[in-house]
Amino acid sequence: MPHIELGNPLPGLPALLRYRPETAGPLSALAETLLRGPGPLPRGERELIAAHVSSLNECRFCDASHSACAAVQLPGGDDLVAAVHADPGAAPVDDRLRALLRIAAAVQRSGRDVTPELVDAARAAGADDVQIHDTVLIAAAFCMYNRYVDGLATTAPDDPRAYRAMAERLTTEGYASL
Repeated sequence: MPHIELGNPLPGLPALLRYRPETAGPLSALAETLLRGPGPLPRGERELIAAHVSSLNECRFCDASHSACAAVQLPGGDDLVAAVHADPGAAPVDDRLRALLRIAAAVQRSGRDVTPELVDAARAAGADDVQIHDTVLIAAAFCMYNRYVDGLATTAPDDPRAYRAMAERLTTEGYASL
């Protein structure tokens, strides 16, 4: 049960966006830009980074919703996302994405945990500076979103089909539709 009366039955972030339309626009625009806007990382990889950080933060709603978004956009689908959650070092992703996931995990712990060695390893694996930048920004933003969603104790559906339906809508209509 949410800590405050949100006045709507929606789960997770959509409930908070509906509650405060004044902040909904900028928060939705940021998510749209980071996860769907032009950039060098494929959309599925961006969603996987968001899901990975959300999983590390134990944010059930954001983990499940962004895992579903990643799964519908990446070859390997749910199995790939589960493998990344279980052990990103052994998951069947390329070395570039593996290095970016390491950077995202460092950001989740603390921005200061992103070391020159992690950045150099990402570059050596084929990541460019914009991909590294975008990874850090996605990870940082999802720490904020996760804390927003969990800090107000929003609800999260138990049925995985609810997240699949969200993913289908978000990947076609985008985050501005929240």
